[in-house]
Amino acid sequence: MEIYFDNSATTQCTPQVCEAVADAMRNNYGNPSSAHRRGLEAEQLLRKSLQKLAATLRCSEKEIILTSGGTESDNMALIGGALANRRSGNHLITSAVEHPAISNTMQFLEKNGFRVTRLGVDRNGRIRLDELKDALCDDTILVSLMYVNNENGVIEPVEEAASIVKSYRESILFHTDAVQAYGKLRILPQKTGIDLISASGHKIHGPKGTGFLYMKEHTKLFPLMYGGGQMGGMRSGTVNVPGAAGLAAAAEESCRNLAEKTEKILQVRNCLEERIRRISDTVILSPEEENIRAPHILNAAFPGIRSEVLLHALEAEEIYVSAGSACSTHKQLPVSPVLTRMGIEREIAQSALRFSFSSLNTVEEAMHCADELDRLVPKLRRYTRR
Repeated sequence: MEIYFDNSATTQCTPQVCEAVADAMRNNYGNPSSAHRRGLEAEQLLRKSLQKLAATLRCSEKEIILTSGGTESDNMALIGGALANRRSGNHLITSAVEHPAISNTMQFLEKNGFRVTRLGVDRNGRIRLDELKDALCDDTILVSLMYVNNENGVIEPVEEAASIVKSYRESILFHTDAVQAYGKLRILPQKTGIDLISASGHKIHGPKGTGFLYMKEHTKLFPLMYGGGQMGGMRSGTVNVPGAAGLAAAAEESCRNLAEKTEKILQVRNCLEERIRRISDTVILSPEEENIRAPHILNAAFPGIRSEVLLHALEAEEIYVSAGSACSTHKQLPVSPVLTRMGIEREIAQSALRFSFSSLNTVEEAMHCADELDRLVPKLRRYTRR
């Protein structure tokens, strides 16, 4: 019985998404910039795809810029926003627990003359809004805060933060990396004052190499790529029409009946969490409060066993989980820097596993995974203590 509980790393494409991509490759292979019939057909499919994506955010299709995924969207928002608004100031604000697509981009901007403030977080990984208020100044031009933490699933107070930023000065750009939130939570940028939103296709059962940046109308960004002027001049290059079709199909499918899907995911997560809590000396690192917790992520620590040891023991039973962010898995970090910045003790952090779910998972899978943990954890702890 194969169990895939690593959906925050990537997801399996659904049959509908695969068919949308294949159909576009077979029947809409024209260049959407071409003036002939094949080009116009491709352009029509591209426009329908943009409309579907826009509908999920209740925005205009002109505010959707297709990208290769979350990392490109984050880079476009941060670098493009910082460079475009440099005359107004050089101060940027982010948090200390961002995904590397944000934290490493901020480091790049820092090396190029920008000043970066990194907000600390509490033990749940949430920023303190008072600290955000204190960090804002006349030179602040951009604030970027993740929507959902990719390691422990905490929901950041993004809407409250956006309100604080816009109350301080409307012209400050507010960006959120919503890669772990889009398709799981309702996001309505026009109601919240968010200017820029990053999203990724392969986190919502879409194709890898697809994503988008929501860019509020009249937002000032410099493009990172120059050429034929596609995507309103913000991302030149021949548009990936099959990818757009697959992304749109995944987005439409993920956002349809969202409450029902969320309830199904919660049943799986809660079942596994309840069983894990019965295992002695385990620690749940995801927040206890449901109102600040995304439904699809559970982080649990098994002190006495290193994360990678338990991960591979589960893998031998065809159960696939994660030891943290997939973007850091192969870097041999001693402990997760995100968990460390939350104040999690080293012994606990180095024994943490992330279980992440989708609507394709079942309670039966959670029960089987829990049974294997019941069997493996005591055995591995005895082995480690020898």
